[in-house]
Amino acid sequence: MLEILAQTAPGEFLDGFKAIGAGLGYGLAAVGPGVGIGIVVGNAITAMARQPESAGMVRTTMFLGIAFTEALALIGFVVFVLLYFI
Repeated sequence: MLEILAQTAPGEFLDGFKAIGAGLGYGLAAVGPGVGIGIVVGNAITAMARQPESAGMVRTTMFLGIAFTEALALIGFVVFVLLYFI
């Protein structure tokens, strides 16, 4: 193991840790929006099943909730890119 460490260039460890940290950061940032979308869609289906006459309004509100939740995933991706390339 020490032989491998001795053969690395001075900046290689930092680059490797940056890549690992950025990947973990984006992976963890994607968990929240995934759970959020599941909750939004599940509650919308429950609302449509209880009151079918308001399905259009519930569907519109559901899509807005999904869009706002996906914005969190996009913010996580931007942070990933900033951490990795800067």
